[in-house]
Amino acid sequence: MDLSLFYYGIQWLAGFIAFVTIWGWIPLDNWWVRGVEFPRIQIMVLGIVAWIGMLGFWSEWQTGQWALFIVLSITLAFQLRMILPYTKLWKKEVQKAKDKSDKQAHHIKIMVSNVLTPNDDTQKLVALVEQKQPDILITLETDKKWEAALHQIESDYPYTVKVPLDNLYGMHLYSKLELIDPDIKYLIIDDIPSIHTQMRLQSGRVIWLYCLHPMPPSPTEADKSTTRDAELLMVGKHIKENDQTAILAGDLNDVAWSKTTRRFQRISGLLDPRIGRHFINTFHVKYPFLRWALDHIFHSACFTVVDIKRMPSIGSDHFPVMTTLQYEPEEASQQEGNAPTAEANDIKETDHKIHEGKKEGKKVSEEHRQEQRRFV
Repeated sequence: MDLSLFYYGIQWLAGFIAFVTIWGWIPLDNWWVRGVEFPRIQIMVLGIVAWIGMLGFWSEWQTGQWALFIVLSITLAFQLRMILPYTKLWKKEVQKAKDKSDKQAHHIKIMVSNVLTPNDDTQKLVALVEQKQPDILITLETDKKWEAALHQIESDYPYTVKVPLDNLYGMHLYSKLELIDPDIKYLIIDDIPSIHTQMRLQSGRVIWLYCLHPMPPSPTEADKSTTRDAELLMVGKHIKENDQTAILAGDLNDVAWSKTTRRFQRISGLLDPRIGRHFINTFHVKYPFLRWALDHIFHSACFTVVDIKRMPSIGSDHFPVMTTLQYEPEEASQQEGNAPTAEANDIKETDHKIHEGKKEGKKVSEEHRQEQRRFV
């Protein structure tokens, strides 16, 4: 290989990585800006390749190469700061659950699965649920076909909330635990639901469960992340203002290290059991190098983590994920100190995002209604 060609290629890659990182700092909600928050792991890997490659030619550097290397190093340090919390090199935000004599009474197993509406291999999820026996199953993108297939598990799940839709935003909740006054809400967009319910744990404690699946910023769905951001922040603010013990789970169409998800944690006070452990990259099943975590669970400080695992593929573009938590209220005071705290502008920015999200939601809702009329 021509070394000069390799050298220029490495410089091009270094410049691209630096540009993409800086591009993501632009304070806009457009998908072509917010989209670069997703592949931080991939950007980091390619950036390290460029960084090492440039070092191999350091004796030939001139002013331009020195400047490029410095900028690349700064942007890599930023990417590393975003990624490191989701490795074992970071302090755990949620403690490992302690052994208890009656631990089953304190456990709650939650499976989240975006099934991909066109996926016809429904039996794979049914078999997985029958094998793993989660206490709570949250399915996303489920329509009438999936609802009929999941009827097989209902003998084990006496409490259900069903929202079958054919717009990729259907949602079903199956629970072995008592659900109290479950409510289906359309917070931002008229045809994108979320489920809000109280739930009685085996110990008798009543907590809140929120199931979300907001619209992602993408060229094929939402031009901006505004509605997604607003929905997540609205629920986070509600949890904090009402001092709720809560679990929030679902396909948030966002990554844990995004500015919105990090603000959600600061606003809500909920913890992320992945911090200090490992990535749970659930999307995309078919492209191992292009994977990131879209399916999430956050919870109050009174829970510790027993286990959190990605499940085998069920034929969807998402892997299911199973999280087992343990209710340990005696650990709450200690774990609350691990929760990120709201910064000075967080409340103001959250209110602004919710306001803008509602406006954008009305616009998107009207667009969806017009589109439906064209197909009627």
